[in-house]
Amino acid sequence: MPRKPRLSIPGAPQHVIQRGNNRQAIFVVDENYHQFIEMLSLAADKHDCQIHAYVLMTNHVHLLATPSTEDGIGKMMQSLGRRYVQYFNLRNTRTGTLWEGRYRATLIDTEQYLFACMRYIELNPVRAGLVKRPGEYRWSSFRCNAFGALDKLVTHHPQYLSLANVSAARQRAYRAMFDGQIEDASADEIRRATNSAWVLGGVEFAETVVSRLNRRVTPVGRGGDRRSPSFQKRIKRL
Repeated sequence: MPRKPRLSIPGAPQHVIQRGNNRQAIFVVDENYHQFIEMLSLAADKHDCQIHAYVLMTNHVHLLATPSTEDGIGKMMQSLGRRYVQYFNLRNTRTGTLWEGRYRATLIDTEQYLFACMRYIELNPVRAGLVKRPGEYRWSSFRCNAFGALDKLVTHHPQYLSLANVSAARQRAYRAMFDGQIEDASADEIRRATNSAWVLGGVEFAETVVSRLNRRVTPVGRGGDRRSPSFQKRIKRL
């Protein structure tokens, strides 16, 4: 089956996942995390992408990033992937691939899902049982977004900045989003959209993306695409 072309629009945020091959560890010691962050920072700057949220888990990475060009995230991930594999293989006296194929990504409807996606990303260590609270985990953007800690990777999205005029108030509003359940309905929606490379958003957002990219961006319903030739042929047989 041919690969689906990636959905990418300059200025539209994407949720990106890159996993280790066979779910093997891609970070072993603290130096690995530091090197990855440094390489990601350089790749993001080079390819003009902004990182709004991230988490580095033992065997996978989540990013919420906005490209300024159509192929910005693709180039950023390709550059990062190659450099980090070279570094990791050299440090661990190994050869071969480190990644589970291509990264996965979905376009995010800013109005509906930006904060849900940030929450989903930064709660990963809590869901995995590594920590009780997201602020206890070192390798994520939560401390930056929720408490104002300096983080060279993070560029705040305009939607985040609109939470309040003062940084302390923004941080309080952001922390309040983490009260309540760790897992909610949006988590499943985010997983499905990212793993299948469909857009994550409402009907209006999907229609906007279709008009920009001129291609289907959501799954076909159980009845199939009623405008397709194959569907019309089936109808005529009935």
